[in-house]
Amino acid sequence: MQQTQARVNIYGLLSRILLQELDLEVLKTIKNDEAILDFFPTLRDWKEFSEVENSKLIEEYFNPDFVNLSLLHLIPYETFYTREDQKIETGGANPVTDMYSAYDFMVDFEVARVVSTDHIGIELEFMHHLCKAELKALEEKDMEAVKDLQEVQREFLNKHLLQWAPMYLISMKFEARTPLYYDVADMALEFILSDNEYLVNELKS
Repeated sequence: MQQTQARVNIYGLLSRILLQELDLEVLKTIKNDEAILDFFPTLRDWKEFSEVENSKLIEEYFNPDFVNLSLLHLIPYETFYTREDQKIETGGANPVTDMYSAYDFMVDFEVARVVSTDHIGIELEFMHHLCKAELKALEEKDMEAVKDLQEVQREFLNKHLLQWAPMYLISMKFEARTPLYYDVADMALEFILSDNEYLVNELKS
């Protein structure tokens, strides 16, 4: 259960950072949580992180970098990478839509401010949603539901996130202008690969 809670937390954190610009609340959470900072070693050692006030960090460093990585230079959508014409599928034909619907996952476009449901932040949020459902099943000692949900997570990783996110995250790491997004790209890439391995082992046991 502790492992599943940790996975819930990590998917939630990665989704939030990759989906939208930072706000003061999220930045304070990162700054004040040693467990999170352990995942972001370059950020923790960055002089400006401790010396520059939070609002200036957000306005002059982090949010311009987010715009650069998510809107200007890179495209964080699955169908851009998987379609031959490199067009983003914005309608119901998007391959992630059926899985979202099957597990009662709704995308609030107004809040998320994305053009399509296959944005990396949304796909990570869906994994967060599935992990929370797994945690609930564990609490209820419904081991059949736990295994079913783990299988869905493994399937989603293999059919979707692992098919394209590594390419985006490697580019993101290369293009990042701040230690935050450099570390987030590195952490996200390592985590989805190790989480897939974890799920494969869990399903064998």
